[in-house]
Amino acid sequence: MNNIIYLDHAATTATNPEVVLEMMPYFTQMYGNPSSIYGFSQKPKDAIEKARNILGKTINAKPECIYFTAGGSESDNWALKGIAKMYSHKGRHIITSKIEHHAILNTCKYLENNGFKVSYIDVDENGIIKMDELKKAIRRDTILISVMYANNEIGTIQPISEIGRIAREHNIIFHTDAVQAYGHLKIDVKKENIDMLSVSGHKFNGPKGIGFLYIDDRLKIGSFIHGGAQERKLRAGTENVPGIVGIGKAAEIADNSLLLRSEKETALRNYTINRILREIPYCRLNGSLKDRLPNNMNFSFQFVDGSAMIVMLDMYGICCSGGSACTSGDVNASHVLMALGMPEDIARGTIRMTIGHENTKKQMDFVIEKMKSVVARLRDESPVYTDYKKIAMGVGR
Repeated sequence: MNNIIYLDHAATTATNPEVVLEMMPYFTQMYGNPSSIYGFSQKPKDAIEKARNILGKTINAKPECIYFTAGGSESDNWALKGIAKMYSHKGRHIITSKIEHHAILNTCKYLENNGFKVSYIDVDENGIIKMDELKKAIRRDTILISVMYANNEIGTIQPISEIGRIAREHNIIFHTDAVQAYGHLKIDVKKENIDMLSVSGHKFNGPKGIGFLYIDDRLKIGSFIHGGAQERKLRAGTENVPGIVGIGKAAEIADNSLLLRSEKETALRNYTINRILREIPYCRLNGSLKDRLPNNMNFSFQFVDGSAMIVMLDMYGICCSGGSACTSGDVNASHVLMALGMPEDIARGTIRMTIGHENTKKQMDFVIEKMKSVVARLRDESPVYTDYKKIAMGVGR
């Protein structure tokens, strides 16, 4: 692992050793079932409520509005299906964007197959939702707007406060998938008029298999998993106490270090972006530079196959991706890049690099040099690039 340069923190992160240390006793010592009434179960029960309080404070929410889930996908499913079920008497229309995570898009498809109407809003060339189009899409029967806080592929941060304000003015519930944003950006559900918010622990150095859904206490929402009385009778199943303790500790650490981490990651991100754009021709940065997650870089290289580039970089111990880890087996071009209006051949030459607190300038210098050689080699092997060079030089006309 010492030779690995890990640049896929948007896919997952290493669990912080402090988090693991905090979790361990709840595997082997304080392992009682929190739902039991004897004294041995009190410490696990108290640990759950401590984590709930920590998480609530990080987003300016009441702790009783935090509901633990297995992660971001479950939280997204619960938010959309729960609102659709409980508010269908008011309307059956939902608004979302074309660049959402598949946990949202595929849930919307499911709801469409069950009699709901969904409007998919376009984004501009930087991946920012078109607000005029969103406003026009609002109907009398619109019950929910779901727009992600920041995109998982291109890092673009959406105008969440403005969307929240519009939703509140029209008495529409507003949900945001904050899986990529939480722990990296300061979030305030009250100021931003967010009614529901999805989070996953492993994106900010917490454990996998744990997340939460914030649900404003004004809302009525049905059970997502039926069974026992856990999570105020809304999410049955014995609580994942070690995971809950872990996400609470990881959130506390992330919140306390957010400003310094953001400054460091933004500086390293901008240094890398500037060098790549300057030193590698026929390359473009995808997404907004101004409204962007501190750790995200997404580049498209013309005349290059992105998958081949990722494989070749991996030979140097460099871990990056072509986009969302959830779509790594998909042969189609990224739906996010296609929504930006990018030609499919260029979209296929895309890689995403997402840095973490452990990455250094020395590492990024190494990555840039290897990237330059990999791109040059792949282009030399590309007949399309060879023909393009001939035309550009006026040869063979």
